[in-house]
Amino acid sequence: MNLLITPKEQILQELTDIDSFLNTTMSENAEEAVARGNDLAVYVARTGKLLADAKYRLNQTKNTEVIQMLRETAMNAKATAKAVNALVDSVCKEEQYLVDWCERCNRTATHQLSWCVTLISKAKEEMKLGRFVPQNNRQ
Repeated sequence: MNLLITPKEQILQELTDIDSFLNTTMSENAEEAVARGNDLAVYVARTGKLLADAKYRLNQTKNTEVIQMLRETAMNAKATAKAVNALVDSVCKEEQYLVDWCERCNRTATHQLSWCVTLISKAKEEMKLGRFVPQNNRQ
């Protein structure tokens, strides 16, 4: 199987760029919401892929020979399963951080996309109400 897994450094760079976009405040302008929504839809998809790649990298690190030897050594030393897992987690902290950051960016982009949809719906409703002004209020 030929997997196109994003390199760890590229995941970090893309998340930095996406996070910068997600941390900007937008106005309640419907045109801006449409433009931002288009970008957010792409970011939702991309962060989903980056999340899968980050999880792949995390699992790959957890299954290396060094980690397996660490597990065996800890088990032979009568360490508890919790202690062994804590050791493995500490060795994989960077990979876990990327997984957590991908999840956070994906959720944030999804919520912001929902906000854009809300703003667009609000603008549509305001346009409808603006067209249907009651006739008997004319003077």
